[in-house]
Amino acid sequence: MIEVKQLAKKFTVENPKKLSEQEKTDPRLKGRFFHSVKDVSFDCAQGQVLGLLGPNGAGKTTTLRMLSTALKPDSGSITISGVDVLEKPIVARQKIGFLSGSTGLYGRLTGRENIAYFGRLHGMDDESIESRIGQLADILELHDFLDRRSENFSTGMKQKTNIARAVVHSPEVVILDEPTTGLDIMAAQTVLNFIMSLKAQGTPVIFSTHHLDEVAELCDRVAVIDQGITRFNDTIDAFTALSDQSLSASFLATIQREL
Repeated sequence: MIEVKQLAKKFTVENPKKLSEQEKTDPRLKGRFFHSVKDVSFDCAQGQVLGLLGPNGAGKTTTLRMLSTALKPDSGSITISGVDVLEKPIVARQKIGFLSGSTGLYGRLTGRENIAYFGRLHGMDDESIESRIGQLADILELHDFLDRRSENFSTGMKQKTNIARAVVHSPEVVILDEPTTGLDIMAAQTVLNFIMSLKAQGTPVIFSTHHLDEVAELCDRVAVIDQGITRFNDTIDAFTALSDQSLSASFLATIQREL
């Protein structure tokens, strides 16, 4: 289980003159600091999938990077299976599988070599790595390109390999930042099926998305962030009940209501 409580993170604005008009009017801008995340809380239990929603620039990616230990929060807490992520980040990293929206592959390495490299970083032996790569190749449909150099991969091939690389060590929690963005229908469905397989294994999954059909298909819980604040954190049924029209209407009702 992963529990996130009252996360906050601000960044120094090095050159205010370079801010866009939207950024200049964002209420999170205070002097020379931009408070990207102000108060974010949610939780995801064993066998649950949580969809993290919010407008562009809401603070979703910053939140996920804090969960992954890539960023240290200014305040708040994160626990994974009882382990305090802030106090024991090295221990926590072994429990986390994180797919960043900007992670790239090593182009001169094959897909197999990319995945194996990350397995070794997690302390896996060669036999375990090869066994795990075989499992992931079956689930994510990697066999056709696994031994090709990744510099020539399509977007879908790269994303599938990135996901395999993120979970090669069989993490206790999986965090995915917009995992289906830019994928065709077939590749996206493969990724969604993989998330369903993690759910069936009891692995908590947190993923950000702009596709509400994915939320309807996969999610047990929904958290909505807007302007760095959690606007909603509850079950998919409670989220659906916010509007009798559609999930889009529920989302709009969430971010438009007063806190």
